[in-house]
Amino acid sequence: MNNAISIKNLIKEYPRKGEPPLHAVDDISFDVEQGQIFGLLGPNGAGKSTTIKIMTTLIPPTSGTVLINGFDVVKHPLDVRKSLCVVFQENALEVYLTVRHNFLTFGRFHGMSAAEVEKKMDHVTELFGLREVINQKPVDLSGGVKRRVQVAKIFLVDTPIVFLDEATTGMDTFNKRATIRAIREESRRGRTIVLTTHMLEEAEELCDAIAIINHGKIVASGTTDEVKKMGLQMFYLSLKFHEMGKELEELIQKFAPVKLDIVNNEANITVREHNVALNILSLAQSSGALKHFEISTASLEDVFVELIDGKKAGPSA
Repeated sequence: MNNAISIKNLIKEYPRKGEPPLHAVDDISFDVEQGQIFGLLGPNGAGKSTTIKIMTTLIPPTSGTVLINGFDVVKHPLDVRKSLCVVFQENALEVYLTVRHNFLTFGRFHGMSAAEVEKKMDHVTELFGLREVINQKPVDLSGGVKRRVQVAKIFLVDTPIVFLDEATTGMDTFNKRATIRAIREESRRGRTIVLTTHMLEEAEELCDAIAIINHGKIVASGTTDEVKKMGLQMFYLSLKFHEMGKELEELIQKFAPVKLDIVNNEANITVREHNVALNILSLAQSSGALKHFEISTASLEDVFVELIDGKKAGPSA
């Protein structure tokens, strides 16, 4: 597949008086294929916001190459801007214009006629449940509804690349699911989505590929499954018993689990090896008291915590 985004040896330095320059982005490289949903993940201050700002031409790189839809962000910034649509975490709405006029203004900025915007607006308002507020002003709306309006704007235009920063923040469950479905549909149509989010379950569900950045460097990249394999090799068991006695608890303890939480007749156990997990499960089954069990591997969140902290810790809360 063709790359919608290609970043090679990107560096962004900020000078500091009397000190070496700060490397906000430190020689990173990655590609995003056309039609992918790509997650750029990292803790606050990791460098992901700086990277996004460079990709969207808001700040220049110190060195390196960034191609967006084939255009260099330094040499052809206008062509880059024509190729993308951006939704930042901050609400960028005209709060004293109606939702309808926000949509019309946004569409006209992207070269659409008023008739074209009106035609697409009907679908977008239905998709995001905005029909009832279409003639209201954002200043009178809740934060969650404002966010829905802002995200909905990207579905009015047909730029090949979309940047979404914390797309579902403040949304209720229903509208969050609708947004996720809409993002997937845009990807199936060939649109490239670059997603930044602190909700790692959402990234794991949505993204075809991810890159995790920390202290300005890429610490992991690849498909979600590939990145998960780079981190923790842990297994989680959730065991529910009709009745769990002290003897059974002591037998489980002999396997030296990384973590063991017992509440009433339910045991949640973390181990490092799959054979240990299977042995504990066999023990539980042979007790005759096992009511229900679940077994799973490390999540993207677990791997993220390990890669960022550099610790072999148990699952985070």
